Amino acid sequence: MPTDEPDPPINPVVSAVLGLFAAPRLNMREDYRRVRLVQRLAAGPTGRFHTLDQSIRATDGHEIPVRVFLPKQRTHDDVLVFFHGGGWVVGNIDSYTPACAALADATGRLVLSVDYRLAPEHPFPHGFEDCLRVTDVLARSPQTLDLDDAGGITLIGDSAGGNLAAAVSLRLAERGCPMPSRQILLYPATWYDHDPLTSPYESVRTYGSGLRLTSTELHDYMALYQPDPEARRTPLIAPLLASDLSGQPSTLVVTAELDLLRDEGEAYAQRLQEAGTFVRLERLPGALHGFMTLPRFARPVVRLHELVNEFLDETDHAPRVTEHRSVP
Repeated sequence: MPTDEPDPPINPVVSAVLGLFAAPRLNMREDYRRVRLVQRLAAGPTGRFHTLDQSIRATDGHEIPVRVFLPKQRTHDDVLVFFHGGGWVVGNIDSYTPACAALADATGRLVLSVDYRLAPEHPFPHGFEDCLRVTDVLARSPQTLDLDDAGGITLIGDSAGGNLAAAVSLRLAERGCPMPSRQILLYPATWYDHDPLTSPYESVRTYGSGLRLTSTELHDYMALYQPDPEARRTPLIAPLLASDLSGQPSTLVVTAELDLLRDEGEAYAQRLQEAGTFVRLERLPGALHGFMTLPRFARPVVRLHELVNEFLDETDHAPRVTEHRSVP
């Protein structure tokens, strides 16, 4: 559980072991194409999963690919709309297919994964607009997914995808559009500054080097997503900057203990709670950034699926915005 106690320094031996699981150090501004190629080669065939590929037409006419994952046994009628991670620059529905299939099987729900446009070819707001468009179409026409109303939709995303889910909810509320009933934010990016010298969050300084995601890599991702540093100071990139967080969906925030994004994700949960939103916040001990993409039998993934099911069950019949609730 999150606490207000400062993090103890990482034991050098533990740090060395964790370093074995760190991603290779890359210059993302130069190597993102190489990373995409490796992801495509590693994705493998999708035939062993129960999927259906479709697309949703954007307002400018381009097609937004989506992949629907059917669980082995569907036990619930609602749908999880998923936005993948990858710093808004890498990742796609293929690289996240095993994770989405595992999520569908674990929850007994349809999972719809969105293949939004990536930076730097399509910098902000293009990827965000794709996610917003898919959500809005589904919310306004829930019969597309055999739903009675938008309340049967839960937004879920990890890392940059968690950022996109939060941003979509903010924009829908701002416009008075039909809202998903819930959002699940997994180790989300919610702030614009990840420089250890200037960030207000201690986890950036404690875990911003030598682990799964570094502050340098995140800075590169941000620069590719929105090249103008001043323009990053918008709630659609840094949701913590939102002045009004009222009317947001019931929210589950799951953070990883050993992750530089941990503190800002937990700060966003606190802000939502203060605005009157039903919030559940969980920190996974010993977990690294990106744990959702581990094999489905890995301990952090098993625990994640338990938390998602608990949250979906406890909010299944709850109103979208509830009374003030303390964040654990």
